[in-house]
Amino acid sequence: MKEKVQELYYTHYKKLFFVPLLIVILALGVLVYNYQSTGDIVAKDVSLKGGTTATIYSSEAFLDLKEKLLEKFPDGDFTVRSIEKFGSDTSLGVTIEVSNVDADTLEPVLEEITGFELNEENYSVEFVGGSLGASFYKQMAIALLLAYIFMAIVVFITFRVPVPSFAVIFAAFANMVCTLAVLPLFGIKLSTAGIAALLLLIGYSVDTDILLTTRLLRRHDGTLFERLIDSMKTGLTMTAAAFVALGVGYLFSSSYVLQQMFLIILIGLVFDVIMTYGMNAGLLIWYLRKKKVEV
Repeated sequence: MKEKVQELYYTHYKKLFFVPLLIVILALGVLVYNYQSTGDIVAKDVSLKGGTTATIYSSEAFLDLKEKLLEKFPDGDFTVRSIEKFGSDTSLGVTIEVSNVDADTLEPVLEEITGFELNEENYSVEFVGGSLGASFYKQMAIALLLAYIFMAIVVFITFRVPVPSFAVIFAAFANMVCTLAVLPLFGIKLSTAGIAALLLLIGYSVDTDILLTTRLLRRHDGTLFERLIDSMKTGLTMTAAAFVALGVGYLFSSSYVLQQMFLIILIGLVFDVIMTYGMNAGLLIWYLRKKKVEV
């Protein structure tokens, strides 16, 4: 097994770099297509683009609520989620999000569909203005950009070698881009919590890439392949532990916000393995072999 892995990295290291790079290009293509089609690279929820969030507190299951709302508002971009008691399937209510229907218009329609007389005890509503949502999105995007820039500065100061530093920075960028590109496949609309998850993902991605780069460039005990395997054992153990912990949290959490954060990071962890031990490792081996480092 060890010999096969060694052959993979020393015979096909260029493929290990270019295959993940192709995935990144496809992901960028998806984001560009989304932007041209909708005006946004990824779908945003009401916390980022503004709209109404209404919650009905009831143990009754509201079947086909989204379809019935769309019959009343054909152009509505409704998101309907059930609220369940932690650790069980007991329904506590339902949350409706929509960006293009105001609260005063939505409430009587909900009363008609559900047959409930909505009041302060069984109903709550929140409204985020479009300008406020856009402001949230702009501020969070700036925070994401600044985090990435400062991360890049730290990496360049740490290694002071252009190619390995670029590999770490680009791997973190690729991880985020690929994660954003697949969010629609899971029906995720990006929220403020989702952007926070992306910030955490950048930190985790850089962690595994710096671990790999440090082991290959700074350490000189053993061969290049032995140092690579040592780095992979540590990095994959970290990733597996994080994946299990987040997976349990996603399955058992009753909070939609936490579930979205956990799912985004889980998706990112999968791409992190591909980018770190495919693209980054392939580029580092390519670079070190050109420098005649002992393999």
